[in-house]
Amino acid sequence: MQRHYRTCNICEAMCGLVIEHEGDQVLSIKPHKEDPLSRGHICPKAVALQDFRTDPDRVTTPLRKRGQEWEPVDWDEAIDYAAHGIRSVQDVHGKDGFGAYLGNPNAHKFANLMTLPRLIKAIGTTQRYSSATSDQIPHHVASIHMLGHPMLMPIPDLDRTDYLLVIGGNPVVSNGSMMTAPDFPGRIDDLQARGGRMVVIDPRRTETARRAAEHHFIRPETDAFLILALIHEVFAQNAVDLGALEGVTNGVEALRDAVQPFTPELAASHTGIDATTIHKLAADFTGAERAVCYSRMGASTQSYGGLCQWATNALNIITGNFDALGGAMFTTPAFDNVGLTRRKGAPRTYPEKRSRVSGLPLYNGEFPSAVLAEEMETPGAGQIKGMITVAGNPVLTAPNGRRIEKALKALDFMVSVDIHINDTTQHADLILPGTVALEEPVYDTVFHSFAVRNTANYADALFDRPKGMIPEWEIFARLGNALTGGRDLGPSPSEQLDHALSRGFHAQAVSVDVLKDHEGSLDLGPLLPCLAPRLQTPDGRLNLCPDVFVADLPRLLAHETPTDRPYVMIGRRQVRSHNSWTQNAPRLVKGRNRCTVQINPQDAGDLGIADGAQVHVASRVGHIVVPAEVTDDMAPGVVSIPQGWGQGGGQLSAATQTLTASINDLTDDQRVDVLTGNAAFNGLPVSLTPVEMPSAQTAAE
Repeated sequence: MQRHYRTCNICEAMCGLVIEHEGDQVLSIKPHKEDPLSRGHICPKAVALQDFRTDPDRVTTPLRKRGQEWEPVDWDEAIDYAAHGIRSVQDVHGKDGFGAYLGNPNAHKFANLMTLPRLIKAIGTTQRYSSATSDQIPHHVASIHMLGHPMLMPIPDLDRTDYLLVIGGNPVVSNGSMMTAPDFPGRIDDLQARGGRMVVIDPRRTETARRAAEHHFIRPETDAFLILALIHEVFAQNAVDLGALEGVTNGVEALRDAVQPFTPELAASHTGIDATTIHKLAADFTGAERAVCYSRMGASTQSYGGLCQWATNALNIITGNFDALGGAMFTTPAFDNVGLTRRKGAPRTYPEKRSRVSGLPLYNGEFPSAVLAEEMETPGAGQIKGMITVAGNPVLTAPNGRRIEKALKALDFMVSVDIHINDTTQHADLILPGTVALEEPVYDTVFHSFAVRNTANYADALFDRPKGMIPEWEIFARLGNALTGGRDLGPSPSEQLDHALSRGFHAQAVSVDVLKDHEGSLDLGPLLPCLAPRLQTPDGRLNLCPDVFVADLPRLLAHETPTDRPYVMIGRRQVRSHNSWTQNAPRLVKGRNRCTVQINPQDAGDLGIADGAQVHVASRVGHIVVPAEVTDDMAPGVVSIPQGWGQGGGQLSAATQTLTASINDLTDDQRVDVLTGNAAFNGLPVSLTPVEMPSAQTAAE
């Protein structure tokens, strides 16, 4: 028996693992109790790591489509065929006639992050898309305009705060999306043990809300009214305190003027939270010695996501809780994304570009996933007629997925790098097989930057790839060479990583070799005040009130609750799910059907819907049928369906796929946050009707 130490790279939590194995057989996957970040915590997804490499549905050889059948081809033929298909599309439709979509797993694969840019450059397209514009781009846009860099990301200092205000987040389940915080329940226990409090604002009584000192229901898409009202109250109480940032902050008076209309009374009329409670929330926040506001999915994936993230930062800043212990702080990671891509002193225009059809903004070099279908459908210069997808399944995970599916069917050529024939890749002309976690080296270059404590962890691949497979980074390098005539694969990703670590905050203490020799994560210490010298704005100052956000406030003031359908839908996250690709693991999907529509008991009674009954849910763009889960965890008028389900295409064998539905058959690609381009998944107007069950005689017939 041997022991192998690494971090789990399925979700953002980066939980430390100890894997016991004999040869290529996993004996156990357990939490590393001494890990300085995860502190002995893991979830069921980590245990399932062993299943992805043995998945019987996994693609392990290049597959070329012949008619409706797939046939294996060797790597040389596959790479040549892919390059020929890309060039053929671009010869007719230009460079932007070929698009690229990158899915969530790429963010956890440092080798992909370091080599995909070379392939995209070889393709030469500006039609680039990723899952980031489905859930997190408002955070980056706020950081760009306020701090000057998309990766200069404020992180709640959970381990030292006294008052945690959570808006639209469920970190008990997510372990802290855009806030890498494994063992969040344990951290909240610690907060409460030192006399602190957590308050949750959410349309659903989430797993996090159940652990909070207070929970307040809020109407979806009204979070910005609440946060701006809290800022209004800070000014009204003369409680503004910039702390150490006073000498580097612009825009305090501009912010005071901007929030004048956003009184607690106005917020109460929109949010459903009474003005007295809003006054108290503001008083409690300003009265805490160390406080932090954290707003996430519910506040980001809506029509005002950009305003929510700007206002969240502004609230933390004006109360002295930005770059301060116990507030919103900044990592000093060994792999310093900000330092490696400095923008200071270089004036830039934002957004960088706008989409061809709808004119939605491009940030971080990517167009919003909400415009992907129309960019494939709409004729003219720049129309996407070919596509490469890498570890992405937008048919199930992007808004109005069936429209995307229809558009994919009409492409001239499509190539996918993936582990499955799924709802998206089934439309490809060529599938190149991808590797999975235990076959790859791991160092999380992204989420160490979002962690509540500075750590570093590197591990080599534990197992060999299936016979004949090549690493994903080599696929990208070889395809890029085939497009450009190059021959050199370039330095390996681990060599590139080692070079980047030598330029980071902990260059004297951290290298690939040092991390290889260390059993588990290397502790690099707690978050420390560090923002002022790292600001990347052209003038080197924090911009508290950027014009782009102030200009969007009239749109918020004109907000009206939808009346075309009687209910609004929000998503929800589940501990045994992560987007769509984990749903083919029996270990994670076994048990009762978790793809349900949660409904408040009063609403269910009004509609005549019993718990467990089938319900027809319809939106402007589509409809699905799912079983009802009647629960008082839901606010009246709000329903919830989880993301990531609905597998029905391709060749996946999970028993639940025929029993579940995709939420993105309902989500509307015309509902976006126009400021950032993020899809507005939450607050979607829907109607619900009970499904008439056939009588016993009819069923028998």
